[in-house]
Amino acid sequence: MKLYDHLRKFFRFIKLYSIYERFLYTDIKSGPIPRHIGVILDGNRRWARKEGLDKKTAYRIGAKKVEEIISWSKELGIKNLTLFVLSTENYMKRSADELAILFELLEEYLRKLLDDDPEKNKVRIRFIGNLDLLKDRNLKQLIEEVERKYSYSDSLTVNIAFLYGGKWDIVNATKRIVNAVLKGEITSNDISIETFQKYLSTSHLDSQDLDMVLRTGGEWRLSNFLLWEAAYSELIFMDVYWPEFRKIDFLRAIRIYQHRNRRFGA
Repeated sequence: MKLYDHLRKFFRFIKLYSIYERFLYTDIKSGPIPRHIGVILDGNRRWARKEGLDKKTAYRIGAKKVEEIISWSKELGIKNLTLFVLSTENYMKRSADELAILFELLEEYLRKLLDDDPEKNKVRIRFIGNLDLLKDRNLKQLIEEVERKYSYSDSLTVNIAFLYGGKWDIVNATKRIVNAVLKGEITSNDISIETFQKYLSTSHLDSQDLDMVLRTGGEWRLSNFLLWEAAYSELIFMDVYWPEFRKIDFLRAIRIYQHRNRRFGA
């Protein structure tokens, strides 16, 4: 009898969860949908410790969540999604074993993309970051192949921030502008906010500025993520770890964004 009661409560919860998710989705679709969302995928290792699992399992489940959030974003009509996968600081400070796990899973994901039909996925994929740091030539070649294969869709652009740092991006843009001035391509009088943005890693986007930054894992900081683009973004921090992130969490975050009064300094 106890088992039956537990099952009945469980299925009642699932039904209520499904109803609430549909309600949230309908409510959100009637409001302003952010054009550009940035997501800091945090909490993989802490979730692994909490669940008594190894890091590779946690990262593999986290990779599956990447596929899910891309699908949810397409469904909602979001145009640009930037996912913070690996920062330059992570690359310098994480152990060789952990980096090997990340690179192995990334290679698996890239090969899967190359085997898939771009028309089925309907996304444009770009990697942003200092790929000169990447010593694995095969991985670098796979990244280039995926970018070429997934370069045409106008449905959703997915930016993978990999070996990325906001400070590096700004410094790199400055160097490129200096070189352009020295070559006579532009003058110092041509340098403006709009000009500067053209030299950032996100220059290929139709909407560079982030409307919303979502961070999982319970931490309250940007961690050097798209510092220029996040200047007027709405910051939303969630206690849920990335591997356990659900569609309902994504919908709740967007509803929080929709209820914010975006004054842009006014």
